[in-house]
Amino acid sequence: MAYTSTRPSPGSPSAAPVGMAAADQQARIEQLERENHKLRRINAALIERVESRSALPHDAYAAFQYSVELAEQVRERTDALNQAMAELKASNRLLSEARLRAETAHQHLIDAIESISDAFVLFDRDQRIVLFNSRFKSFWAKSRARIGAGTRLAEIRRLASSTGLIVEEHRSSGDEHSLYRLHNGRWMQVSERPTSEGGLVILYTDITEVKVSETMRREQALAQKSSLLQRAVDNLSQGVAMVSADGVLELWNHRFLQLCGLAPIAGNRQFAEVMADSALPLLTPESRDAEGRRLFQVEQHLYGGQVLEIRTHALPTGGFVNTFTDITERYRHAETLRKSEEWIRLITDHVPALIAYLSADLVYEFTNKVYEEWYHWPRGTMLGRNLHEAHGEEHCRRLQPYLERALDGESVSFEVVETNLAAQERCMLRSYVPNRQEDGAVVGIFVLIRDITERRRTAEALHQAYQNLEQRVRERTAELTALNGQLIREIDERTQVEARLREAKREAEQANLSKTKFLAAVSHDLLQPLNAARLFTSALLERRPGEGDGLVRNISNSLEDVENLLGTLVDISKLDAGVIKPDIAPFAVGELLENLAAEYRQVAASEGLQLDFVASSALVRSDLQLLARILRNLLSNAIRYTPSGRILLGCRRRRQSLSIEVWDTGVGIAEDKLGEIFQEFKRGDVQRSHQDRGLGLGLAIVDKIARMLGHRIHVGSVPGKGSRFAIEVPRASRAPRTRAAPPDSADNLLERLRGSRVWVLDNDAAICAGMRTLLEGWGCRVVTALSEEDLARQVDNFHAEADLLIVDYHLDDDRNGIDAVAAINARRGTPLPALMITANYSNELKQQVRELGHTLMHKPVRPMKLKTAMCHLLERDVR
Repeated sequence: MAYTSTRPSPGSPSAAPVGMAAADQQARIEQLERENHKLRRINAALIERVESRSALPHDAYAAFQYSVELAEQVRERTDALNQAMAELKASNRLLSEARLRAETAHQHLIDAIESISDAFVLFDRDQRIVLFNSRFKSFWAKSRARIGAGTRLAEIRRLASSTGLIVEEHRSSGDEHSLYRLHNGRWMQVSERPTSEGGLVILYTDITEVKVSETMRREQALAQKSSLLQRAVDNLSQGVAMVSADGVLELWNHRFLQLCGLAPIAGNRQFAEVMADSALPLLTPESRDAEGRRLFQVEQHLYGGQVLEIRTHALPTGGFVNTFTDITERYRHAETLRKSEEWIRLITDHVPALIAYLSADLVYEFTNKVYEEWYHWPRGTMLGRNLHEAHGEEHCRRLQPYLERALDGESVSFEVVETNLAAQERCMLRSYVPNRQEDGAVVGIFVLIRDITERRRTAEALHQAYQNLEQRVRERTAELTALNGQLIREIDERTQVEARLREAKREAEQANLSKTKFLAAVSHDLLQPLNAARLFTSALLERRPGEGDGLVRNISNSLEDVENLLGTLVDISKLDAGVIKPDIAPFAVGELLENLAAEYRQVAASEGLQLDFVASSALVRSDLQLLARILRNLLSNAIRYTPSGRILLGCRRRRQSLSIEVWDTGVGIAEDKLGEIFQEFKRGDVQRSHQDRGLGLGLAIVDKIARMLGHRIHVGSVPGKGSRFAIEVPRASRAPRTRAAPPDSADNLLERLRGSRVWVLDNDAAICAGMRTLLEGWGCRVVTALSEEDLARQVDNFHAEADLLIVDYHLDDDRNGIDAVAAINARRGTPLPALMITANYSNELKQQVRELGHTLMHKPVRPMKLKTAMCHLLERDVR
């Protein structure tokens, strides 16, 4: 860049074209004067020579002749000299006029240069100063630099740097314009243009005002954007902190201070210094874990159960941004779901059957341990693999017809022969159950595979033995007379074979019974995580109405479906294992039917059906809960398979019994199918697009419970017109138990519970957390504990004030809820009423709890039943 611009003075050289013309004229005049002087000298020499020879008489004529010639030459030269002098005078006149015009033009040029507002300087082709104006000269007024005509451009640049004239420099991309900030704070824009003769013209334009105005606009825009950014960041639910490249905290919001536990802070502080006052760790893009890998995200667990997620993001211009998110609720839900999944996987891994789930694309999404071991796959490696990839084309070709039927919505069971780890051929019974969405679309297949080799072998052995026995009987009959003794031995042998066959059959039945007992025994552990999830979702629905209702209600409905599914499977297993024992007692059937009618009238109305009820005052002898289960299944089936019309619930008196009947106007059942409807996994066609097909266990449970109670079931149906299901129950003669008061509304129950002091004792942390959330949402003051010792520490060794005790029956260290309640009340002056929660349905436990005066409730706990039971215990305690 050129830092120069010189102002010309009155004595400075003329413009370049005028100066060159004057120099040419002067050179020509000097040449003519030299030639004139030379001619004069020649003329003088010739005259002297003539005069010196004139004394010789014989040369007179020659001398005269020579003189004449010389005179002619002198005359000719004199004329030429006079002509040259005339031309020289004309040239001098023209030169004077040109010089006058040049001086006038030069003065005009100087005036024009002085009149412009910019500093101006002109350089020749050697980059020496020719002209400059006063504004350029003023740049150097306070310095000792001497700038004038002839100063080189490089020297000016050096002086500008050494004298401190220029403080800051900004060059444009094309080098046509450059900006300089001078020592006095003024901004100059420098423009350079070449001249036609190879010189250079430089203009210095003062743009200080423009620069100041632009800076003010930029600062105002930056301030406005900063304000908008701060307001936007303050409205975020996340904590945000922006850190500059030198580690200074430049931007933050109130949520950041709140989550980090910091008081309001001043600006321009080091981020590391700020985080030193917080309990949270310092995280930057340079942070590394114990193995030296970069760490961009951490989860911090705080005291009180709060969980924070901290993330760091590097900025392309240097520095970074950290975000702080409270993920406590998400973490708790994830933990609850993870535990539920662990329990389900634990159960399925110990079931002696191969269990899997395939998506509609035949990709494995779940397999249990037995399934993976059977097909020689390491743990978890089958997930995400396609069926063809996992088993090969030959295996899949055999299964293809059954898979297509299952994907079309049909439940399929078939037998195949496969080879196990010991290279033994085993007969496997495969069952494919389609998984339908509400719209009826099949999204996957449940796969259940059982080894029935021993059962097949037993059946074949029975058949073979039967064939052998028949053959032997025919052979021995012909020889009966002669071989009577031998026949007796054969009969003994047949008796032994039959005994062995009976023993084999007994062992097979015992193996099947062990499986069902196992499923019945795990009901507590299976329902435990579902009970916790139910408590959490109930608390969310009651404490956060309107906020995410759809999502929470979907979770609640899904959990309810899982409860019903697992409850049904567990009930089937308990019935098969003989775990459930009926509690036969007399009661008024009218109370049961009224409650069922009120419950299912709303369900029927939601499906566009009408449910009618005919009251009855009859007394019957049965198990109230099991009979209610039978009628619920019958009513659910009637609603499921009745597209339109009505449903009737009523009774007919017989001589010694009462026939409780459910009528519907549904699709009916074909006569050849009446014998199959009480078999397991037999289902009718779906009548509505939004409903699922169920598992086909409802009527199987009805049949098993009826057999247990000794009640007969009658079925009548006309396809296209409807069906009738009736169960005969023995009538009773003595009075039933006292009728319970009608239930209060939910608001009344909450009002009674508000302020109650409740102690909760359960060895499952998730159950305690869910119960605390639910009860505190009802206004109760809750203390939760995982053991008796934990509870004693919190409630002054059981002497603190309390109103109610809720205890899980299954506790750690071989303790149960009954023992815990007895130990707690033994230390108190006034015993607390106790609510016992369990998944144990045995009559012995019911009777024991009833005799102790406690209230028993089975898992999974439903919030409305829990409210009612708590209010009943609190009122009983007041009386």
